[in-house]
Amino acid sequence: MTASQAISSGDNRASLFALDEEQQAVLDQADRFARKELYPLSERMDREEWWPDEAFRIIGDNGFFGATIPEEYGGAGLDLLAAGLVLQGFARWNHAMALSWVAHDNLCANNIYRNGNEQQRRKYLPDLCTGRKIGALGLTEPGAGSDALGSMRTTARRDGDYYVLNGGKIYITNGPVADVILVYARTDRSKGPQGISAFIVEKGFPGFKVAQKLTKMGYRGSQTGELVFEDCRVPSENLIGGEDRGVAIVMSGLDLERAMISPLCLGVSERALQLSIDYAQTRQQFGKPIGSFQMVQSMLAEMYVQVETMRTFTYRTLAGAAPLEVGGGGRGNIHMLTAASVMYAAEACHTVLDKAVQIHGGSGYIWESEINRLFRSIKLLEIGAGTTEVRKMIIAGELLKDMATHG
Repeated sequence: MTASQAISSGDNRASLFALDEEQQAVLDQADRFARKELYPLSERMDREEWWPDEAFRIIGDNGFFGATIPEEYGGAGLDLLAAGLVLQGFARWNHAMALSWVAHDNLCANNIYRNGNEQQRRKYLPDLCTGRKIGALGLTEPGAGSDALGSMRTTARRDGDYYVLNGGKIYITNGPVADVILVYARTDRSKGPQGISAFIVEKGFPGFKVAQKLTKMGYRGSQTGELVFEDCRVPSENLIGGEDRGVAIVMSGLDLERAMISPLCLGVSERALQLSIDYAQTRQQFGKPIGSFQMVQSMLAEMYVQVETMRTFTYRTLAGAAPLEVGGGGRGNIHMLTAASVMYAAEACHTVLDKAVQIHGGSGYIWESEINRLFRSIKLLEIGAGTTEVRKMIIAGELLKDMATHG
């Protein structure tokens, strides 16, 4: 039985908080590949905000794109849990590249597969699955933030066989290097958030440009930018899911995105714990390894508990979100579960990295150290795909629904 068959049949050991043999093999393969191919890139990516042009081709050649996409479109035909395991393995060794991977594979390619028509799938997915084309998602706008839908100003106006887009997007992962961008724009102002549509925009379309590449505190090297659309002409066949159907795409996609941030936190935390164990065994103070001191032991023990709890919650949520249908997110238990998973994972990752830097002492405070690089990654995970505060609102909203119904 494959991992995807296990999910669909309900006989999935991940739901019992463990990986089966095939799932473990996916994680191990991703870990080995990332250690060999991606880890050597990580220091320069962080130092220079450098993007290695050939990295996505190498990832694609080794079959690590399109985990959730059927083989007929160039994917691996697995499931969300398998995708999460690839992300976890990558995040251990190069979390910046892992972030670019998930923006490409989950936010762009998987969204096109789940919501696009047959023509769109066959046109765009094969190159995205090989890494010959880089994908991105354009949702967040300047001045919007958590109210991405309600305050969306980017518009799309029908003009014959084209839609004309005007507006801008900001904080777009992969934006400066993307070839294919899934962009949300308002097609009917009178409908509010219900008047939003999704479009596939190619970097060569007239009227599209990258306004600026942004320099970040963490995840440096994973390219982030501001995009501008000035009378950008998008062919009407690049509309996804019909006019004013964007909200369903956004909401189900956000639940999947939140489920996929958790393994990113997990991979980073696993690496931080291992580095801290190694340091505690080798760093000498007062004539003995610092790992012999009870306060250091206490920090390591607490980090271990956080990592293992994060692992359990992450796998459970990925397994639960894997069969999510288009339009099936944005409400109910899975909406609450994905918000809770990423909220816990991000906060636990913060705690783990804080203790890791403490164990490393002065060496952990130095910018060039690996543990410092990991520490600078933590805040994004508490902000992206809905802040910690938004996640709390989602959870509380679902818990209190009965009160609203009976009030």
